[in-house]
Amino acid sequence: MQQRPVVRIGDRLVGKGEPVFVIAEIGINHNGSLELARKLIDGAHLAGADAVKFQKRTPEQCVPREQWDLERDTPWGRMTYIEYRRRMEFGVREFAAIERHCRDRGILWFASCWDEESVDFIDFFNPPCYKIASASLTDHDLLRKTRATGKPVILSTGMSTLEEIDAAVAVLGRDNLLIAHATSTYPCPPADLNLRMIPELEQRFPECPVGYSGHEVGLAPTWAAVSLGATFVERHITLDRALWGSDQAASVEIGGFLRLVSNIRDIEKSLGDGVKRVYDGERKQIEKLRRVKAPAVAPEPVLVA
Repeated sequence: MQQRPVVRIGDRLVGKGEPVFVIAEIGINHNGSLELARKLIDGAHLAGADAVKFQKRTPEQCVPREQWDLERDTPWGRMTYIEYRRRMEFGVREFAAIERHCRDRGILWFASCWDEESVDFIDFFNPPCYKIASASLTDHDLLRKTRATGKPVILSTGMSTLEEIDAAVAVLGRDNLLIAHATSTYPCPPADLNLRMIPELEQRFPECPVGYSGHEVGLAPTWAAVSLGATFVERHITLDRALWGSDQAASVEIGGFLRLVSNIRDIEKSLGDGVKRVYDGERKQIEKLRRVKAPAVAPEPVLVA
């Protein structure tokens, strides 16, 4: 049987036989506040996450020109959409502070970059890997730019056909590539999660560790994803699901993240290795409960005419 691959992300190995790599997606749930970002990092660290993930955009490249002047209500009052997107973005000062905060706590951080300029920006901080957001899966120029960093890449596959996924993998190559099953609805109803795609992606891309990026309400589907073989999981994290922001409702609060990680570790232990054995704890039960002892010699098979 072919051995499943592993990919090194920072000081962690991700793949079959390794502990599930848990990513707390902060994304834009910081709402432009460095202080809120620090609190989310602390919450992820407390919960036992292995990494936190941010998003980075160049607003002028990522927002269509016809949407720049549309007005919307924001935490800073009513403003144009392009001004809002600029207010949401962290710069060098904020990411330098994030780098220090994560290093002090021993938690990894990286980002999904939505444009090529953002890849150059984040690469200055030497992240352990990059994430390709589902919305960017068909942006082959961005895929090439990200792959050129030489870092491992996590490819999220929401809102994509198998043919589009195949094309993205062809651009990225399968070396140091991790693939995340996802459905890009926020929040996602259970009927649309389609978790059986996890083993399907494993079969389709045997060289790549496969994981799960979830946007559902609740924790059970993420635990199910681990049981189905996900080698890494990503969930949005928030201080309060009622906070302002498009991703908050599909996020997990700190207490929930604690349960998420704790139960993932229990699931890892409980899955075992698939080899049937009699455990020490069962031996007393054999003496106490088994009415007929096992024969010393295996019985002859019963032949049915």
